[in-house]
Amino acid sequence: MPHILITRPEGKGVSLAQQLEQAGYQASLFPVLKIAYLTPSNTQLSPLINADKIIFISQDAVNALALLKPNINTKAQFYAVGQQTADTIYALFGVRAAIPKQYDSEGLLALKSLAEVDGSSIVLVKGQGGRPDIAKVLKERGAFLNNCVVYKREPVSGLVNSWTDHWQSNNVHGIVITSNAAVDAIFTPLAAPQKQWLQQCQFYVASERIAAYLQQQQVSLANIHIAAGASDDAMFACINQQGSTMSEQSKSITTEKNTPTTASTASAKSTKQEPVTAKNAADRNKQKVSKVATLALLVSLIVASGVGYDFYQKLNAGKAQNLAVNDLNEQNKLLTQELQALKSAQSNFQQALSNSEKKIAAALSESAAQNQQELKAALQKAQQQSSSLNPQEVTSLQRMAEFKLWAEKDYQGTSAVLKRLDALLSEHPGTVEVRQAIMQDIQTLDSLKPVATEAIYLQLNSVLTSIDDLVFNAVNLPQEAAVIDENALSDNVSDWQQNLSNSWNKIVDSFITVRQHEGVSIEPLLTEQERHLINQRIKLNLTQAQDALMSKQASIFFNALSEAKRLVAEYFKQGDDATKSVLKALSNLEKEQLNFNPEVTLQSTQKVKEWAQ
Repeated sequence: MPHILITRPEGKGVSLAQQLEQAGYQASLFPVLKIAYLTPSNTQLSPLINADKIIFISQDAVNALALLKPNINTKAQFYAVGQQTADTIYALFGVRAAIPKQYDSEGLLALKSLAEVDGSSIVLVKGQGGRPDIAKVLKERGAFLNNCVVYKREPVSGLVNSWTDHWQSNNVHGIVITSNAAVDAIFTPLAAPQKQWLQQCQFYVASERIAAYLQQQQVSLANIHIAAGASDDAMFACINQQGSTMSEQSKSITTEKNTPTTASTASAKSTKQEPVTAKNAADRNKQKVSKVATLALLVSLIVASGVGYDFYQKLNAGKAQNLAVNDLNEQNKLLTQELQALKSAQSNFQQALSNSEKKIAAALSESAAQNQQELKAALQKAQQQSSSLNPQEVTSLQRMAEFKLWAEKDYQGTSAVLKRLDALLSEHPGTVEVRQAIMQDIQTLDSLKPVATEAIYLQLNSVLTSIDDLVFNAVNLPQEAAVIDENALSDNVSDWQQNLSNSWNKIVDSFITVRQHEGVSIEPLLTEQERHLINQRIKLNLTQAQDALMSKQASIFFNALSEAKRLVAEYFKQGDDATKSVLKALSNLEKEQLNFNPEVTLQSTQKVKEWAQ
């Protein structure tokens, strides 16, 4: 049976090795990685208290977090990538976790409960540099994501270059790999000749993601076998299925080679035994014949020789027939076995051909997306190797937000800069308090509605154009007619009496006469010039209100509106439709909230300063 090498970290491949040995395989444990638990700070663990959803990437993530004994929201929805991880969650936290049908990142993200996560607080408990796709997709779906890194994988120390020599000398046939880190640990330090031998081995991997990563090491897809998951049972089923196919092929070849040799050996043995037996019988008969009976024996031999010869001929003929029949039976058996072997070989060939066609079709379909996968892998590797967060970049973005707020009064621009800063901080631990302050500032800025300056300006312009259509509440003052002075004095001396009377009348008319009108309303008397002046005053007030709006002077705006409204109400007919429309428009404009300079203080400024120190 094939020799299977298990590269899982120490303590994780024992059960799989026992299953393989019970099935007749030769199994060896050879860990290429070791798990090192990390100790996150209290700030990094604090999101677990109020998390809506908690996702565990592996069993190691569960075990590492349990050792820290953090405060965790057990009412949150728990998720596990595989069944063994879910079992470990229940054993350590007493919570049933949701698991996908397909035990990988794509299967987890396909769950319905993770499709709509906009605004949800999600904590991803994982290893260092692991599963970047999950974090990226959840952020794109609008989740408020926090990474909790609790362990890391490290290559074991030792003579790495001698691994392949040791494996080759022990006739290793297949290798079990359950992570991309294991692929790097095996292939990275090797020279070209060692890689060439390793590329010919059979690889049993836990997911399509590892298979794609393994192909980047120039391993043929035909030598890669994908299990249903990383569990021991799934790996054993994959290895055993592949081993059974190889065993049937080897048995059919062995049967074809060995069967003719066995038959020919048996035939040769049966041919050699008869002469030896006849010779021994003759020697024994000669010893029994005595000298005294030699003559009688000769006579009896002569008589019996004819009968014996005839019997011998018949006996030989019967034996020859029996031998011919036996040979035919043996040949029939051999032909039957060869026919069965040919049928088995044909069936295995057809099965192998079908498997090859499927693998070729899968390889062709995957080759179309290979460039994208390589680009994605390179991007992931670049992200894993990226440097730590630069405090100067964070401080620069915060200063830009302050400038847009106080200098430019651009509240939407300030909100956009703060959102960019939050996205930058989300990839790094220890920024929970800063991000919370940033989110409060973003909510405050988004709640500020800008003044609709253009709309208000257009409303004022509409009222301004309708002033000339208003109807005055006044009586038109008629033009003065020519007045004849009946009390004019005469130049004639003889008219002195009449002149005296006229002088007295002028004295009387010079006094003011007050006339009273009861029960009659007196309308104002306005000339055309006065009407024009009133219209111009109203228009001047409306124009002043427009200028105050554009210069963001709210008090002047409302004073101008008030004066214009007073003049319209005083001099124009209140029952007229045009007057009603203008008064209503002016009343609505007086209700506008012209908060040109709201007082906003960014809470995140102090938090960023404290974090940067």
